[in-house]
Amino acid sequence: MDLRFFNTLERRQMNFEALTAGCAKMYTCGPTVYNFAHIGNFRAYVFEDILRRTLEYFGFAVTQVMNLTDVDDKTIRDSRKEELPLREFTAKYKKAFFEDIKTLRIEPAEVYPAATDHIPEMINLIQTLMDKGFAYQAQDKCIYFSIDKCKDYGKLARIDRENQRDGVRISTDEYAKDAVGDFALWKAWDEADGDVYWESPWGKGRPGWHIECSAMSMKYLGESFDIHTGGVDNMFPHHEDEIAQSESATGKKWVNYWLHCEHLMVDGTKMSKSLGNFYTLRDLQNKGFSGREIRWVLVGAHYRKKLNFTMDALNQARETLGKFDDLFDRLRTIAADGDGTEVRELIDSTKNAFATAMADDLNIAPALAAAFELMRGANRLADEQKLTKAGAQAVMAAFRDFDRVIACFDVDAVRESVAIPAEVTALAEARAEARKAKNFAESDRLRDELTKLGYAIKDIPGGAWELKKL
Repeated sequence: MDLRFFNTLERRQMNFEALTAGCAKMYTCGPTVYNFAHIGNFRAYVFEDILRRTLEYFGFAVTQVMNLTDVDDKTIRDSRKEELPLREFTAKYKKAFFEDIKTLRIEPAEVYPAATDHIPEMINLIQTLMDKGFAYQAQDKCIYFSIDKCKDYGKLARIDRENQRDGVRISTDEYAKDAVGDFALWKAWDEADGDVYWESPWGKGRPGWHIECSAMSMKYLGESFDIHTGGVDNMFPHHEDEIAQSESATGKKWVNYWLHCEHLMVDGTKMSKSLGNFYTLRDLQNKGFSGREIRWVLVGAHYRKKLNFTMDALNQARETLGKFDDLFDRLRTIAADGDGTEVRELIDSTKNAFATAMADDLNIAPALAAAFELMRGANRLADEQKLTKAGAQAVMAAFRDFDRVIACFDVDAVRESVAIPAEVTALAEARAEARKAKNFAESDRLRDELTKLGYAIKDIPGGAWELKKL
């Protein structure tokens, strides 16, 4: 089955063909470690995790590099504000980032290069651009990349070069989306940088943001590699500038496939501290939600569509995952003899639907629909007492297979059993007697009483019933 991705560079869906058969090399834009990452950041990181897991699902050996930006305008500004050395300041947020991705069940990348550990590689790359005539030192002592020397600058973001302003230089790490100008590769030291600087052939200073990713990706993945990912907000200027400096330095195509995920909204609006809808992962954990529940919400929308994040969605995630947990608990108790043929067709069709969907540009909605169909089908067979132990085990194996990508189905997690109070059991038994006597009004009343006490009752063919804590 061919994997297909929407390549932003080409603006079309394309079959994925790795540069080296069976191996996928991928660079993902990581955090700028000046604060705790927020759920908008994690929308991108979870998308990249789904991409990585899908590549592995289809047999690729993945080498992933995710950078840690630990020197830029923001890290310097905030470390000075807290009167901490840069390395000590960023260490706290690096540690938090790794804790958070573990909570969200994100597979670790093979390499997490920190910018401050790769200054020599950046200096060498800048020197190459200087030697080839793509970069120059301005009167402010900074080194800039000349976009006029890069004839196809703007090919990723489709920038209108004809209307750009001549002679514009951008020294900040980030700039307005409609600004097109020469960007800083090396920033000469000034007083605002404090003790943050490195020696270079052009005087003491520090690298610009864009050069970091080019130098580190090429060190670990080579001058050309398969996939580069990030949020749509990074397409310009960051990714555009990365392409320009990388390809100008090597004369080779740098990346074959560009995948960008859309923004995350909260309650239908842009996430903002002033609106009170700005959440870090820790904020949501403090509200009682688990990493698994948060991940389920972040997984639920296609990566190229905006995702609307709400508290209702988190509550629904808890309910939905609880239903899957109920299924797995139930499957573990089934002991009927048989060879499992009763579920073979259901498993084959849902696994095929899942794989087909994920191969189609990570089309998550029909992939999850396949998981729901398997849950419904397995419960139906169990209700009809047609599911065998072998069939139950085959269903659990199929969910383990899905979880190689989704990472939310805790198939083998045995929940702690909670003793049901005698009064609750007595109400359930009385309701069963009412149903047997066809006194449905009394049966409904007793169901309502159980609900008030925090229990749901499920009827099973043959007069049996199950209680579940709400």
